[in-house]
Amino acid sequence: MTKEQEREELHRTIWQIANDLRGSVDGWDFKSYVLGMLFYRFISENLTSYLNKEEQRTGNTKFDYSKISDKDAEFGRADTVKEKGFYILPSELFMNVRTKARNDANLNETLSTIFKNIENSAKGTDSEDDLRGLFDDIDVNSNKLGGTVQKRNELLVKIIEAIGDLKLGDYQDNTNDLFGDAYEFLMTMYASNAGKSGGEFFTPQEVSELLAEITVVGKKEVNKVYDPCCGSGSMLLKFAKVLGKENVRQGFYGQEVNITTYNLCRINMFLHDINYEKFDIAHGDTLTEPKHWDDEPFDCIISNPPYSIKWEGDANPLLINDPRFSPACVGT
Repeated sequence: MTKEQEREELHRTIWQIANDLRGSVDGWDFKSYVLGMLFYRFISENLTSYLNKEEQRTGNTKFDYSKISDKDAEFGRADTVKEKGFYILPSELFMNVRTKARNDANLNETLSTIFKNIENSAKGTDSEDDLRGLFDDIDVNSNKLGGTVQKRNELLVKIIEAIGDLKLGDYQDNTNDLFGDAYEFLMTMYASNAGKSGGEFFTPQEVSELLAEITVVGKKEVNKVYDPCCGSGSMLLKFAKVLGKENVRQGFYGQEVNITTYNLCRINMFLHDINYEKFDIAHGDTLTEPKHWDDEPFDCIISNPPYSIKWEGDANPLLINDPRFSPACVGT
């Protein structure tokens, strides 16, 4: 089976899982659980792989982070957060939670605590803003999952096992692009089925790649790329594909007004193995509250904005005096 056939088979499996599991939960709402668990699995494997390699480099060839005690793991917390931007104790790794999930009568609370711990691991550090709220859309206590705790946990177990069974390869075998690819495929399908394919949520990969190719014609590397209406980040990430992420030297910048899509964008960055110090995704309205004034200049600016939004133009005094718009407002 070719790599492309394997990818197509993975996509079919993922979409089948997403539809089979959701039950009475609306597909657009259910996406948060599938995408969130995929992210949880990814960062668990990402962190484990990183720590195992660091230990093996020192000669400890049999080290396996997933099997050490939480007490021993605490010794490496500060240095790891500085490097990776987050920390997960061994007992809270996806693979270890999965082994106990069926017998955990409080699985929903277990997951809720773990998600909070992951976010809190970045508190007071440079990565705090990049981790804050990433799991907000995964409400493991929602009645949408079931009318009782038992029903909710039964569905959560099914989601965990389905995501755990996905053949995404061994992270250490450098197949982590499958995580990002699977994530983008799911976002495309959810957007299409929810009638949100008009650029508000997700720009088709082919369009994103073409725009990135046009933008960097004649260039082998750039300093910064920026999308003022970044959605789930698909267009920004195409620069990593076209140039190689190491050739976007100072990183990926974007702003998104929708809080759910903003969270998905940051998750998308992690899933494409863009470390926290290489991206700066802000939440807010770019037109009235631009967050990246001090980060200019950008080598590449690319965007697929929501053209249907009504423009206030010279009816808004803030915009009249804004240096970005004032020349266009004069004489209107």
